[in-house]
Amino acid sequence: MDFKNTSDFVSGFWNLYVIVIVAVSIIGCAVFLWMQGSSKFKPGEVTGHVWDETLEEYSNPLPSWWRWMFYITVAFALVYLALYPGLGTNPGSFGWTARGQYETEMQAAEQKYGPKFNQFLKQDVMAVAANPEAKEMGARLFQTYCAQCHGGDAGGQPGFPNLKDGDWLWGGTPEKIKETITGGRMAIMTPKGTKPDMDAEQVKDVVHFVRSLSGLSSDSARAQRGKDLFPQACAACHGPEAKGNPDAGYPNLTDKVWLYSSQEASMIETVTKGRQNQMPAFGVFLGPAKVHLLTAYVWGLGGGVKSAAAPVAEAVPVAVPAVAEQK
Repeated sequence: MDFKNTSDFVSGFWNLYVIVIVAVSIIGCAVFLWMQGSSKFKPGEVTGHVWDETLEEYSNPLPSWWRWMFYITVAFALVYLALYPGLGTNPGSFGWTARGQYETEMQAAEQKYGPKFNQFLKQDVMAVAANPEAKEMGARLFQTYCAQCHGGDAGGQPGFPNLKDGDWLWGGTPEKIKETITGGRMAIMTPKGTKPDMDAEQVKDVVHFVRSLSGLSSDSARAQRGKDLFPQACAACHGPEAKGNPDAGYPNLTDKVWLYSSQEASMIETVTKGRQNQMPAFGVFLGPAKVHLLTAYVWGLGGGVKSAAAPVAEAVPVAVPAVAEQK
């Protein structure tokens, strides 16, 4: 652990605390071993501990070979603490830190594997998506960094979008996909189920109106009342025709794509309590070459949109996460 980068856990007390705990532990072990070796024992003497009225504990010394193994352990601990960090902020004579080892290993990995990733960086995203080697590399990156949320097949799950269809929040062009991977996204659907917005019955009315727009089963009377409520409650984000603005992160409510399920109960929960979700930013962590490969892989899954302008191969600057509503 690199104690220098933690400011001694805010207080210098913790540095002293660690030193005392370590020193007392080692010294205590050594003293106990010395006491065991210098004590006098009488053959057949018992400690007075009895189990099940028949089993007694003899007061016999530890075997010498066992005791010396503990002595060796104590000596090893002292040598280790002299060479490596372990006594508070003392770095040890080697000056080793976990962060330093990590950075050294990352530099070695970058020298070894960096050229393999960088060879695709200047190529067009669509050309990279068609390259079998790049596709295989992108798939491995996806399984490592993206599959936890979007699934191993990129088909998504409730709250995490399907990356294989043509429905995109914030856009499905290579530039937009790269921007999303690089800077991440923050999506917020504001809750509408409390006054002064709507009460529970009005929420159900709006939900049934929205369900009618996408061909889901709905109550016609509720849908009509919901139609009158929609312009004031929802149109500001989703538009007067409920088609949203996917490029800005506001979903289309008239299609059959639902991020949090099309079940009535789930839709009522969404409108009542709102939703909040975040796509983490990977730009700084992965670097431009890996982001470029991931962009090509995701775009090549089948739902990507061709760029209207000439594709940009350079890394997209980290964007400030947008705030928008989600279905």
